[in-house]
Amino acid sequence: MDPLSDLLSLLKPRSVVSGGLAIGRNKAIQWPRHEGIKCYAVVSGQCWLSVDGVGDPVLLTAGDCYLLPPGPPFCLATDLSAAPVDFELLRAAGGWIKAISGNEGTACYIVGGHFLLTGSSAEMLMGSLPPIVHIRKESDKATMRWSLERMNQEVRDPQPGGSLIAQQLAFTMLVQALRLHLSDVAGSGVGWLFALADKQLNAALTCMHDDPGHPWTLHSLAARIGMSRSSFALRFKQKVGTTPMEYLTRWRMLLACDKLKNSGDSIPRIAMSLGYESESAFGKAFKRVIGCSPRQHSRQTAETIDLPQV
Repeated sequence: MDPLSDLLSLLKPRSVVSGGLAIGRNKAIQWPRHEGIKCYAVVSGQCWLSVDGVGDPVLLTAGDCYLLPPGPPFCLATDLSAAPVDFELLRAAGGWIKAISGNEGTACYIVGGHFLLTGSSAEMLMGSLPPIVHIRKESDKATMRWSLERMNQEVRDPQPGGSLIAQQLAFTMLVQALRLHLSDVAGSGVGWLFALADKQLNAALTCMHDDPGHPWTLHSLAARIGMSRSSFALRFKQKVGTTPMEYLTRWRMLLACDKLKNSGDSIPRIAMSLGYESESAFGKAFKRVIGCSPRQHSRQTAETIDLPQV
């Protein structure tokens, strides 16, 4: 897989909500602080998106998509002067409409999903995203159109298996939105995500992701992608914000966390699979990156109860 697919697979996104929401005329709905990542697109009408502490409201029109990483409360409004209704109260009262068809009072209709991300690797993705990702270029909206139309159809005309299809379509929208955001801001940001838009750095990241247990060095990675060692080191640090070897170590430790939780492999076996000749060397690297020993991490993971979140 490519690096973005690798990371998303490691994050194991779990759909909390997927479907549609109708917002009436002259209405505003306020959501509380949220975890995970929200990805929605406007099917019809328009509304304003306001995030607490983040500049001016953003106008969303038909075809626009927005991503919200974990963050502060936000509001969707068809009228900026309307008093916001608390989403939790609206839902408790049965006023949260997942699917609606032909309602003349609807001023804006959106579809999408809310995903919870698991594992320490969530920071690698979330740390590269701004508070609001707004997909609005006509070419980008054309790219999103197929999945948006299919999701709208599944939500408005439920069929057997429709809930699962809607979840998968919402995830497709999320991946597409991330790719489009990456393409739009490729030259303007610092972080792992932005490096994917650089052909040579993407190739270096792919090498590390495809074979994390290989004894990579700065020299061997630079040679693999056709750059000098010094030029590669400088560009990688400028784009990613860390050195190639620091990135490799972090990626190995994130894989180790996943293996400790899900594989049942012994610590020595995990260490060897990730390129460490001794459990001691692996343990030191793990503690430096994760903050605890592999055994402590295993115990903490076993003791953690995964409570459902909505």
